[in-house]
Amino acid sequence: MSTLRTLLLSGPNSIALSHQKEILAPSPNRLSAWIAAPSKNSRSAGRSLRCNRGRYGVDSKSQPLQVRGMAGQDEKDPRIERISSSIRVIPDFPKKGILFQDITTLLLDTRAFKDTIDLFVERYKGKDISVVAGIEARGFIFGPPIALAIGAKFVPMRKPNKLPGEVISEEYSLEYGKDVMEMHVGAVQEGERALVIDDLIATGGTLCAAIRLLERVGVDVVECACVIELPELKGRERLGDKPLFVLVSPSE
Repeated sequence: MSTLRTLLLSGPNSIALSHQKEILAPSPNRLSAWIAAPSKNSRSAGRSLRCNRGRYGVDSKSQPLQVRGMAGQDEKDPRIERISSSIRVIPDFPKKGILFQDITTLLLDTRAFKDTIDLFVERYKGKDISVVAGIEARGFIFGPPIALAIGAKFVPMRKPNKLPGEVISEEYSLEYGKDVMEMHVGAVQEGERALVIDDLIATGGTLCAAIRLLERVGVDVVECACVIELPELKGRERLGDKPLFVLVSPSE
């Protein structure tokens, strides 16, 4: 049996992102995106890198969401197990030593896919979020239905030379190089409240780039949300004090 974790509330109104409760998953190796077997280098990189904020990041008025509960946090909630069991792991893809966590099987399961969207919508509906920023590419799968359900606009955060209009760019470091994230100029306005969504957090580099890009233009990033967290890669630490919400994570 594998182990999954869901986030708890430290009190009736505050999110405790550092405390977790374990529940049993119905079968092993049921998580998505990919993870290489962690090396000493990958662990140290995850610990040492931090999400350096833009000029609005230091004095941001972003506050943790005030929520009283979430159905997925109940260990008896069948939706968490259904989501977990719908995701498969493919070993040695795209190269040897990597476990590719395949979410396409979740998308084939209409009930599990709906459960995933519903859990996020239950958390963010009514929280005055006007922007859902989705990270290319799997953030484009989960972001739009969440945005529609909570009455927010969807803003794609894309790789270089993918957006046709004028863009604002943010360079960020990967473990073995650099990349760039872009967003259309005018897609968001100063003072808007945003949720950043992706399917998975590993080292946290892309989430950090998205946060910096939005905060540079004065957007209040309320929280980051992912279906899965790979805790051994320390991405949560890299986000610093920026709230992170995930549905499931593998046991170390």
